[in-house]
Amino acid sequence: MFSFPPKKERHQQFGSVPPSLGTKSPQKENMTDIQKTEQDFYFHLEQVGICRVSYPVRILSKTAPQDQITSADFALSTSLRAHEKGIHMSRLTEQLHSFYESGKPLDVNSLKALTAALARQMNQSSASVQVSFPWYMEKQSPVTGKSGLMHATITYDIHFHEKDGWTCHIGCDAQVTTLCPCSKEISEYGAHNQRGSVSIQVELFEQASFPNDMKAALLHIIESNASAPLYPVLKRPDEKKVTEEAYENPRFVEDLTRLMAIELYEQPWVRGFQVECRNEESIHQHDAYAKCSYQKNL
Repeated sequence: MFSFPPKKERHQQFGSVPPSLGTKSPQKENMTDIQKTEQDFYFHLEQVGICRVSYPVRILSKTAPQDQITSADFALSTSLRAHEKGIHMSRLTEQLHSFYESGKPLDVNSLKALTAALARQMNQSSASVQVSFPWYMEKQSPVTGKSGLMHATITYDIHFHEKDGWTCHIGCDAQVTTLCPCSKEISEYGAHNQRGSVSIQVELFEQASFPNDMKAALLHIIESNASAPLYPVLKRPDEKKVTEEAYENPRFVEDLTRLMAIELYEQPWVRGFQVECRNEESIHQHDAYAKCSYQKNL
């Protein structure tokens, strides 16, 4: 049987020491605020802030689950004038927590409000918010109607400047099935296929009329141009359907990238875009890759 000294004595035995009385005031009004120092610090900084901040967010969706809570990764920043030493970064997390407590769904409008609030709170000319989160959607298999959940990764990048106004980007990363047209053409018995990873980033026109759910609109552009979409649950009749659908819609990585670019170009709310597609080749050790970007003339 062991016999131990009291907890306080154990802590002292392992190196704990009593707090120092010190000479500096613990009262905020008596503390020196180094960050408020003003002198010539030479450079204006475009962004100063915090990143990799994980917070729960509320997401509304056209598809079930229509009201969901998920975990998002935030980066929040403001500009910093050349004569100012620093910003009070705790105010950024205070604003983020106020946003969380408001219960507002995360979308372009709520993020624009948050970004403007950051600039005002910090008394700076500009502010930015970047956020990324998994968006879950219920999908039914194409024949038997079996349901399951899948997810895509959604990103928002919102920038506010007091003179120039807003710049808003939204992105969607999702996966699809692609079937090789060359393999289908030359083979006697079938064609090889693979899983494709697609990333779309679009810049929004500020005054455009937006879809009710831009997440769903971007995902539809990705899935409808692929050889076939992915599903969480497939029974044998579903697997037959999906396999045959992919065979009927062969796509090189170049084809998929260009088809998505065409559809994005046709959207009146899209000012510019970047499309990337990567196929995990089933008959190679390497991946196939394609990228396209475009900016509409104003």
